[in-house]
Amino acid sequence: MSYAAIDAARVAKAAKSALQTLATVKEQSEAHQRKTLMIERIEALATAAAETKDCNAITLTSEEFWMISKNW
Repeated sequence: MSYAAIDAARVAKAAKSALQTLATVKEQSEAHQRKTLMIERIEALATAAAETKDCNAITLTSEEFWMISKNW
């Protein structure tokens, strides 16, 4: 599994956008709910990292990055 350190503020913004996109979908499957919860978690962690002094990065797996970028 590959990892990358990415700008936390940009990740938080992208995650919010992905969550808005997911909210417009009427699907309620377990997979959709899991995806939404995972992106909510990423958004919360990225926002916290962006708001923390001297911390401007968050590390994501390639899967997490793909999940956010696919939905924005």
